[in-house]
Amino acid sequence: MTANPSPSPILESPERRFIAVIGAGSWGTTLAQLLAEKGKDVRVWVREPDVCEALRRDRINHTFLPGIRLSSRLTYTQEFPAVLDGAGVVLMAVPSHGFRQTLGDLKPHYPPGAVLLSATKGMEIDSLLTMEGVAREAMGAEIPYAVLAGPSFAREVAQKQPTAVTVASRQREIAHFIQRLFSAPHFRVYTSHDITGVELGGALKNIFAIGTGILSGMGLGENPRAALITRGLAEMVRLGARLGANPMTLTGLAGLGDLILTCTGNQSRNFQVGVKLGQGVPLDQILTGMAMVAEGVKTSRAVYQLATRLGVEMPLVTATYKILHENLAPKEAIKKLMARELKDEMEAMTETW
Repeated sequence: MTANPSPSPILESPERRFIAVIGAGSWGTTLAQLLAEKGKDVRVWVREPDVCEALRRDRINHTFLPGIRLSSRLTYTQEFPAVLDGAGVVLMAVPSHGFRQTLGDLKPHYPPGAVLLSATKGMEIDSLLTMEGVAREAMGAEIPYAVLAGPSFAREVAQKQPTAVTVASRQREIAHFIQRLFSAPHFRVYTSHDITGVELGGALKNIFAIGTGILSGMGLGENPRAALITRGLAEMVRLGARLGANPMTLTGLAGLGDLILTCTGNQSRNFQVGVKLGQGVPLDQILTGMAMVAEGVKTSRAVYQLATRLGVEMPLVTATYKILHENLAPKEAIKKLMARELKDEMEAMTETW
């Protein structure tokens, strides 16, 4: 990790700084609650007026995290000046397709030197950038930046089930600060400097979760699911290596760990989208009935376009993209995948390293 040329004020006086959480979905609410339970003063920006009103009235996020009583240390607002004033860490927990717009809206009120911490997993469709790339374009190349990722269903974290995640930053002291800030008896945080690998793992696993959901919805068993997870990891490593990530990062919590969780867990929104697709439900009907975003649907388009541009072979991503966006029948997709040219496994794994 490189040294930070201009340390953020949050690193100098964390005890006097608020934490701003942008987005009150299940993950933003859960992380805000975790920090509040550690005695931190947390302000949450809430996009939806009805959700904001209910949070103030009941201290429960009925829409995105029902049944979890939230700390009285949390305050809620729909105004950026109110949530950002005095903040030393700004935690972004909004969907990837709204990441750039939200940064543009809050930028005039952004506290100088505050750490921008992304908890968003996805890629921007138009630019094909990860959230770090979007943040540096929107906020300036020198923005102190970190990303939090790993296998972590929000409800299980809120229930204090043991969870391990990774925080990555190109600046060592920022990664270590965020590690200390979030670590709790039930929430173990590792550090990394490989932002590219951590963000790619968090984005790509959603695509493969849709794939395993499709298999489940079709009534298929564990053999195809294991094959998809394993070959999905190979595709993650292949693209990551092409973009300069450390391949080992994709075998860690933000890669393989999150891949296993979302490809096997019924709480995964992306997995559930796949299940319904495998059962023959049209995509637009599935998405209309969802309160929360399944990032893999949009990310599949961005990753497919990026892989095509870079010449990186990603047959599982391609198949999932075509099922989602080009009406390819799942049975036909499986048939094409199984009929591909026979290869040596390790050569196929490492061909772009």
